[in-house]
Amino acid sequence: MKKTILFSLLLLGFSGVKAQDKWELKRNEAGIEVYTKKSPIGNLKELRVVCVLDATKEQLITTLQDIPNYNQWVFSNKKSVILKAISPQKIIYYTESNLPWPIKDRDLVVELDISDTPDVLNIQAKSLPDYLPKKNKFIRVPYSLATWKVTPIASNKLKVDYTFSVDPGGSIPVWLVNATLAIGPYNSFAKLRDVLRLKYQK
Repeated sequence: MKKTILFSLLLLGFSGVKAQDKWELKRNEAGIEVYTKKSPIGNLKELRVVCVLDATKEQLITTLQDIPNYNQWVFSNKKSVILKAISPQKIIYYTESNLPWPIKDRDLVVELDISDTPDVLNIQAKSLPDYLPKKNKFIRVPYSLATWKVTPIASNKLKVDYTFSVDPGGSIPVWLVNATLAIGPYNSFAKLRDVLRLKYQK
């Protein structure tokens, strides 16, 4: 179970890369559906999460912008700090993931881009691997991309369609990544839902 901690830092990165393979449902629990499919690049799988959150768009945006408190809900997150706030809608941040021995800890620089319209909220989190010098105690994640499509479906209810792809870098067996890929994102969305309920529901 501890090995699944690897995927904490994968939470804020899902890709919409098109592939011939169809999404395969891997987990459907507590209203959170987790799908995977084979990536067209390499041997890793892509991941998709579909769920409903009890929140408004503004409340979700505020929570995603609260980067120093990502450790409250992002699976295995050690710390996250803002490096540069380009605007309220575009933030560059640095995050570390604490992984169990003998897997070396990972770090990641992410550009978070939020685009809100009356009908849909689009969020992209993409890696910037060369933004900061690498640290000896971490393996820098060379690639990750996450996208959120968030649609209001009722008062204080949002449908989230989240996709993610990642290359964690270093020497981690592909079979281990693919076998446990659904666990970290599921736990992250379950905790995100709890955080939103505690902060905003009376």
